[in-house]
Amino acid sequence: MDKFLNYLARGIMITSVCFSAHTMAAEALPAIAETQITVDIPVKLKEAKVLFNMDHIALAGDLPVGMKYMDLLNKKMKMDETLGKIIGIFHGSAAFMTLNDQSYNAERKVTTGNPYKVLIEGLIASGVQIEECAVSMKGHHWTNKDLLPGVKVNSGAIGRIIQLTQEGYAQIQP
Repeated sequence: MDKFLNYLARGIMITSVCFSAHTMAAEALPAIAETQITVDIPVKLKEAKVLFNMDHIALAGDLPVGMKYMDLLNKKMKMDETLGKIIGIFHGSAAFMTLNDQSYNAERKVTTGNPYKVLIEGLIASGVQIEECAVSMKGHHWTNKDLLPGVKVNSGAIGRIIQLTQEGYAQIQP
């Protein structure tokens, strides 16, 4: 029985270590991990124009994946001195993520305020342009007053995505 428990404990420890290493961001890995990974294709962008098509909710735990990717890419671009711009376009079932606290509470029938507010404000403060779709707003009877400060309104997300793609933006669909 002791042998079985020893194997079980060892397995749990190995699984825990693997899970912990897997979930850490590459730039946050300890120095020892750098000696275990050989990068065959280094990526350092001179310029990047990126749009994030935020039309649905994809979460990793409670964290919206698209917003996390916007933040990570923005930090990487600043670190590498990459020229360019990141634009997050919110519409469809993810449109509510840009609402101010009062409007979020009314829309979602809660009293907690917008849990994405800090993420959105942080992205805007760091230079990411956040846009909301006017078509989605009309469908929900929202006005510009319902949005978080700094969120810009485009005339329609689909047309805007086409426009930015034609201007050379790469589209990320988280």
